[in-house]
Amino acid sequence: MLIRRGFEPCPDADPGRAVAIGNFDGVHLGHQAILAALGARGRESRLATAVVCFEPQPKEYFARDAAPARLMRLRDKAERIAETGVDELRVLRFDAALAGLAAEEFIERVLVRALGARQVVIGEGFRFGQGRGGDVEILRRAGRARGFEVVAVPSRIADGAPVSSTRVRTAIAAGRFDEARALLGRDYRISGRVAAGLKLGRTLGFPTANLRLLRRVSPVAGVYAVRVSGAGLDRRAGVASVGTRPTVGGTEWLLEVHVFDYAGALYGQRLDVDFIAWLREEIRFDDLDALTVRMHDDARRARALLDA
Repeated sequence: MLIRRGFEPCPDADPGRAVAIGNFDGVHLGHQAILAALGARGRESRLATAVVCFEPQPKEYFARDAAPARLMRLRDKAERIAETGVDELRVLRFDAALAGLAAEEFIERVLVRALGARQVVIGEGFRFGQGRGGDVEILRRAGRARGFEVVAVPSRIADGAPVSSTRVRTAIAAGRFDEARALLGRDYRISGRVAAGLKLGRTLGFPTANLRLLRRVSPVAGVYAVRVSGAGLDRRAGVASVGTRPTVGGTEWLLEVHVFDYAGALYGQRLDVDFIAWLREEIRFDDLDALTVRMHDDARRARALLDA
């Protein structure tokens, strides 16, 4: 999948593209329905397919530190979208200039000039442009004038309510990973490259792979039973902690993963950590001995949950 940034027209714009627009945070079942419709329209019309997303996400721009936790970093989102067979990801920087574009100008600059849209696929509740003034009907009117067709994909419904990133986020924060799995169609995952740490876990008998979250707000916090893939591992059982490590005076949010029955070196490797079950909150212990006792209990519970 080709990744392009900004408003520059595609050098291979003819004969146009089938385009989907959205945040796609989490790439949940609702997003997957949009991407499936995009692929179908592309095949039917013999058009290349493109997805437009925004970085940062609009709520992160407007709300700053009060924005909801991001489910996915851009790299992870791009990988999930690429798996669906999309040809191009167009990433638009969401800043004051983009936020100030009227709906009609957004259509002209992004869909018409940059992408040569012939099919536009969106969720039925999609809003865009300055003050969220654009909607499906405005897109359809523009399409009739500018030569593109609009497909509004109905929301996916689960347990009587639309599937959304907010529902996934709420389920994850509450430790309801069965619910999150049902909304995502897979386990919730955080991926990243293993960074060098203090090696404290090794001295306590629990060597860990440390992944920086690289998010303003973490969607998860506490101790979890997990499965780990990457670096030759295939859904290997483990236990993970997400937090600041208050017992040792830490301040940076980290994902620390202990892979059961594994002694290999993981520094610099990219890992995928799938969250299976929540075990407890992160707490500050009086000393390292008390922390070690609790870590053994966490590992025992995680092994039992994962049948490891």
